[in-house]
Amino acid sequence: MRTVTVNIDWENNYGAYSEEVSGCVATHKTLKGVKQAYTEALEFHLEGLHKDGDEIPSVIQGKYRLDLVLNVRALLHYFEGVLTRSALSRVTGINERQLGHYITGHRKPRPDQRKKIVEGLHRIGKEINSVI
Repeated sequence: MRTVTVNIDWENNYGAYSEEVSGCVATHKTLKGVKQAYTEALEFHLEGLHKDGDEIPSVIQGKYRLDLVLNVRALLHYFEGVLTRSALSRVTGINERQLGHYITGHRKPRPDQRKKIVEGLHRIGKEINSVI
């Protein structure tokens, strides 16, 4: 089974696209909604390629699965209102103001900063899970 990497961004809506399948995008106000919208858009896109006789990208030939990857802005937006910037700052070591820049899109985090944020969210999840 092949894997299609779907990138998810946030700018007033969640947006989904894959560099492996050009021309297929989806947007939605919720993360769950954009996942569903992209799945449907990809099926529709595949049908259109097939109908038009266009070449079908190898990644979506046969069985495939979607690997959804949220960029930092989408990830932080998803947790906004659930986690405070202060809590995230404590577990990541990234100051609140910098996190704010990532959320608003004024700055794009380096890969090591993204890794700190993801690991911090995992630590928070494990801690919550340990007391439930």
